[in-house]
Amino acid sequence: MQRWIAHVDMDAFFAAVEQLDNPELRGKPVIIGGGDRGVVSTCSYEARTFGVRSAMPMFRARKLCPHAVYIHGRYARYGEKSEEVMAVLARYTPVLEQASVDEAYLDVTGMEKIFGPIEELVAALRADVRAATGLTCSVGAAPVKFLAKICSDLNKPDGAYILRPEAVDDFLRALPVGRIPGVGRKVLEKLANYGVRTVGDVRRYDAAFWDRVLGKWGVVLHERAHGIDPRELSTEYEPKSESAENTFSRDTRDKDELRKWLLLQSERVARGLRRYGTEGRTVTLRIKFADFRCITRSRTLNEPTRAVRVIFETAAALLEAEPLPRKVRLIGVGVSNFERGMRQLPLVPEAGEDRDRVLDETLEAVRERFGKAAIVRGRLFGFDPHHAGPGEKE
Repeated sequence: MQRWIAHVDMDAFFAAVEQLDNPELRGKPVIIGGGDRGVVSTCSYEARTFGVRSAMPMFRARKLCPHAVYIHGRYARYGEKSEEVMAVLARYTPVLEQASVDEAYLDVTGMEKIFGPIEELVAALRADVRAATGLTCSVGAAPVKFLAKICSDLNKPDGAYILRPEAVDDFLRALPVGRIPGVGRKVLEKLANYGVRTVGDVRRYDAAFWDRVLGKWGVVLHERAHGIDPRELSTEYEPKSESAENTFSRDTRDKDELRKWLLLQSERVARGLRRYGTEGRTVTLRIKFADFRCITRSRTLNEPTRAVRVIFETAAALLEAEPLPRKVRLIGVGVSNFERGMRQLPLVPEAGEDRDRVLDETLEAVRERFGKAAIVRGRLFGFDPHHAGPGEKE
């Protein structure tokens, strides 16, 4: 039986959600981000025609496309639409791997008995996503995982590319080696030293050679060059960490202001942990100074948590221990070292555990019903993050 892996990639997802919710934005360049010193989270295809790209500094994006509509990300809303997308994809196969908020892999091997040939399956899937969500996606289908991902990018936006087994060899020979997932700038520089520019060039050397040059990744690269990818799909989306950070419009050494940012970020991180049904033991503080030097400080807790108070107090303690020799450009907090499922509970629960849970869930319920501004924590009363220095999750 022919194996088929499909990779579904939503088109300019965050920007597309904004255009869906606000029809006045359709056809206009939309850039998700904020401030002049952060980076672009994503942008609409209308903005891309001006050279704007994801991860581009915002000041550069504003120069290229000053007439664009700039929007601070609504990540909770993007999460809602992501769930709608994944619900549609789950109709096509029980083997679904969510790779990120806006992309997923599907093993549709044998599903032609239900949905018809692979061309019909892909067409039906794309139509169903559009009908259910109002959004478009691009799909690549191939015999193995990495090729499916490459193919989904070939006819963007709102397109599909199906790579049949008999066409894989010719497809790979002429493919620029940088198109293989995992081949970044540093690897490309090493490959150039050996005259390697296409996947066909990789084949001139055996696996042992690439092992000496690139280590284990070299062996993987050799396999990819021959269309080999033994990886199976993981049916559970398991993020390794949850984090939030902001770049300020002006540098600051005011620890009181920085603590307020940490509290806002701790709320965002805790919300993400609740969404994934997980808790984490390690809290990490990230600081980028005005000279772009970065530091991270971490603390591992005795018990896993997703409580806003615990995350914030841990991050704030890490901040307090730092002398801040220069002004801060960016600050962020993250939680990692996740634990899921049941864990041994103490015979006598900590006094604040239930209170933290009830408070966090109550605040979230009020905001979902009446809006984010309906209720704020006392520490943040009167604090306007946009006035203090808007940023975005990077």
